[in-house]
Amino acid sequence: MKKYWLMKTEPETYSIDDLKRDKTEHWDGIRNYQARNFMMKDMKVGDEVLFYHSNCKVPGVVGLARVCKEAYPDFTAWDLNAHYYDPKSSEEKPRWFMVDVAYVATFNEVVSLRAMRETPELEGMRLLQKGNRLSVMPVEERDFRHICQMAGH
Repeated sequence: MKKYWLMKTEPETYSIDDLKRDKTEHWDGIRNYQARNFMMKDMKVGDEVLFYHSNCKVPGVVGLARVCKEAYPDFTAWDLNAHYYDPKSSEEKPRWFMVDVAYVATFNEVVSLRAMRETPELEGMRLLQKGNRLSVMPVEERDFRHICQMAGH
């Protein structure tokens, strides 16, 4: 059964335009156990993703991606020079995992966090709950479809 997700990134780090250029990319650097567990246990090839830009002028959903490779160890955790290095993770005992995502589409306009907050149909969405700062989170199909509709997609 297909699932739906929201994955956050800062556009200066990796944007929807970067994914469009690269076509597919590994989603590394997740260092929250709950987000990691979503990727490890629940994400499957074919799951659909709302691609979200955070920490920018207009945070919001900017496009769509699809999971194209299921969870495998995040090798950036073992790289001493990597931003996401974790000395407690090793090839023998990986602590962190990642998935690969493929580009699907860029929205003509951002579906802003503000617009989502102002949309009664999305009031139960996990992203909009107070204190929810996860970079990877499940999304109900109805919320996924509604955001796509808001984007004219």
